[in-house]
Order: sequence, then structure tokens, then C-alpha cells
Amino acid sequence: MPASVVKPFLIVKDAEGNFHLTVRETRHNSQGYPWVLQTAVEQTFKTTATARAYAIDQFGAKPGEFSSR
Repeated sequence: MPASVVKPFLIVKDAEGNFHLTVRETRHNSQGYPWVLQTAVEQTFKTTATARAYAIDQFGAKPGEFSSR
């Protein structure tokens, strides 16, 4: 059974209308099972475009590596 691929950057909107960026890293244990490590970026963003620009600048993100779910 193939594991679903987790995109490394998650952008979500909170109740106040700010956007938050989470950096996700997938690792595998000794039996090959995936572990997803998530690290939230403390900074908030006004738009998804600014969150994407931050990820590109700070982490070298590429198009297609972003998710909103």
C-alpha cells in the first residue's frame, strides 16, 4: 500500500484572518514507516502570497510544495 505524499509546506488561515506556515519533514523509521515532523513558523502573514514568499526565501521552497490541508 503506497503512502500518501505529504507536501513540505502547509499554509492555513486562522479565525482572525492571518495565515500561518508549517514546515513538514517526512522521515522513515527502521521498518520503513513514515513519520511526519511538523514545525510551525512563529511569524504570521497577511496573505498566502507572503507566506509562500517567506518559504521560498527562507527554506528554498519550490512551486508544487505547498498545501492548504
